[in-house]
Amino acid sequence: MRVMVLIKATEQSEAGEMPSQELLEQMTAFNEELVNAGVMLAGEGLQPSSRGARVEFSGSERKVIDGPFTETKELLAGYWLWQVKSMDEALEWAKRIPNPTGEHGVVEIRPVFEADDFGDELTPELREREAHLRAQTGGSA
Repeated sequence: MRVMVLIKATEQSEAGEMPSQELLEQMTAFNEELVNAGVMLAGEGLQPSSRGARVEFSGSERKVIDGPFTETKELLAGYWLWQVKSMDEALEWAKRIPNPTGEHGVVEIRPVFEADDFGDELTPELREREAHLRAQTGGSA
């Protein structure tokens, strides 16, 4: 099963504070463990929301909202995409993530939908198109 591991933003990450060399070393070592175990499919840190934007949908209208965004507890600072055998395995890996501040932090883990989760609504034609997209994107579509 694939899971998305979402790293919640903090006041420090939203302020654009760079991690210490010690934390970068810890995170690199953890990422190496994930890769060597065949767990990590992708992962990156994200710039502060002040460098981003949102697109708000209302019917056929689209509205662009430039960052920063105020609620840090609802923002992301980074993510991983992991391939694991179970949610329990994902939780075991998540418990080993280095804590960037040594204080309060939040990591959210969410299963990624697989083609079979959509049932009959994902017709054979759509499944073929999805498989083609995954092949073109290296398996991430």
